[in-house]
Amino acid sequence: MNAEHGEKNGNGKANGTSGKMIQPLKFLFVGWESLSGDVAWRLGQEGHEVKMSIKREKDADVYDGFVEKVPHWEEYKDWADVIIFDDVGFGKFADPLRKAGKLVIGGSEYTDRLEEDREFGQQEMKKYGLIVLPDWNFTDYDEAIAFIRANPGRYVFKPSGNIPSDYKGILFIGQEDTGNDLIQVLDHNKKTWAKKIKKFQLQKFAQGVEVAVGTFFNGKDFILPVNINFEHKKLFPGDIGPSTGEMGTLMYWSDANKIFRATLEKMRAPLMESGYVGYIDINCIANNNAIYPLEFTSRFGYPTIEIQLEGILNPIGEWFLKMARGEPYALRTKKGFQVGVVVAVPPFPFEDPSEMEIYKDFSIIFKKPNLEGVHLGDVKLVDGEWHLAGDSGYALVVTGSGTTVAEARKMVYNRIDNIMLQNKFYRTDIGLKWNTDSDKLQSWGYLY
Repeated sequence: MNAEHGEKNGNGKANGTSGKMIQPLKFLFVGWESLSGDVAWRLGQEGHEVKMSIKREKDADVYDGFVEKVPHWEEYKDWADVIIFDDVGFGKFADPLRKAGKLVIGGSEYTDRLEEDREFGQQEMKKYGLIVLPDWNFTDYDEAIAFIRANPGRYVFKPSGNIPSDYKGILFIGQEDTGNDLIQVLDHNKKTWAKKIKKFQLQKFAQGVEVAVGTFFNGKDFILPVNINFEHKKLFPGDIGPSTGEMGTLMYWSDANKIFRATLEKMRAPLMESGYVGYIDINCIANNNAIYPLEFTSRFGYPTIEIQLEGILNPIGEWFLKMARGEPYALRTKKGFQVGVVVAVPPFPFEDPSEMEIYKDFSIIFKKPNLEGVHLGDVKLVDGEWHLAGDSGYALVVTGSGTTVAEARKMVYNRIDNIMLQNKFYRTDIGLKWNTDSDKLQSWGYLY
């Protein structure tokens, strides 16, 4: 299914890599909020000089003691050997920097629009030959209700246009073939939603397995192997509750397979034309009829990147440098599977300053001094001890790997058991659907 076995040592550095280590480099991370501190921290462990600039004021203490932070990234753009924009919306800065000859990992204006504007993303998929589900875009809720009544069926309601990422989680998946349940939801919420969601999409529902396919792109071509991942977005086990962005993921690495060839591979030309460098991912629904792409992620995913680090054996600095330079490169990855689980405390996934005031600065204690598979969430290092920071309650990402899903699950949950943090919570079912999902994907011929 993927490349070779390997292990990481206690410092999070990869063993078994070939060739000479590159000379220490200067990496500058730029983000709207605290997202990529774990990657930055691990680059520092490899001996590189790392600085990070985070715009969000409430994240001021996040990563203290782990990563050096600076207030204004623009003052350090000439200092950096490689600039990393870790979120969507930075294409307007990344594009001119690339044209000026800087090595930049992160979005382009084109790829920002692919992710932020669902309608545009779907149009581009159609343009480049991907098989997409029928969709209809609206700005008027009564018109959408009339459409469903005239065309009964199951639809998915999706906010569209350039809206805050939190609003994109307000999805509704119709369960009734008549569409009556969605009609009721739209009718009861139209006055409230019309103030917040000006543009939305109804997409035809397709039953199947939700699976995402992603690769890193070096500005010219894809960096193999392909990452196949299965996200768990809902807060509670069994996919119940509010959408959190992500509570955990199962993934494995693969040669270029049918899922990749039917979707992401077809986007090579526009990605190259836009100059994009970084991770690109398409979430899909696969069934016996086809693989239907749903939406793009044109940036690092969180906790995707942390789980990928569990499986990638190459030094991060070497891999990032080669990718930013546009040089051919292949990732060496562990065989089998990786599982990642988000460990949080209240008020996650909501914003509640009074609740976070209770938990802020709580110590994170490790029963045994083993940090294998433990990745930074919103934490800081004070006098050698880990503490909660920021205001989100998003504490840690814990990862594990194994030749089977059961082995990977056992490793990750054993590692979580080593962590003492009051009122921590996490999903206990990450990866459990693999047995049924893999049988379906195998029978449909999508795992090759």
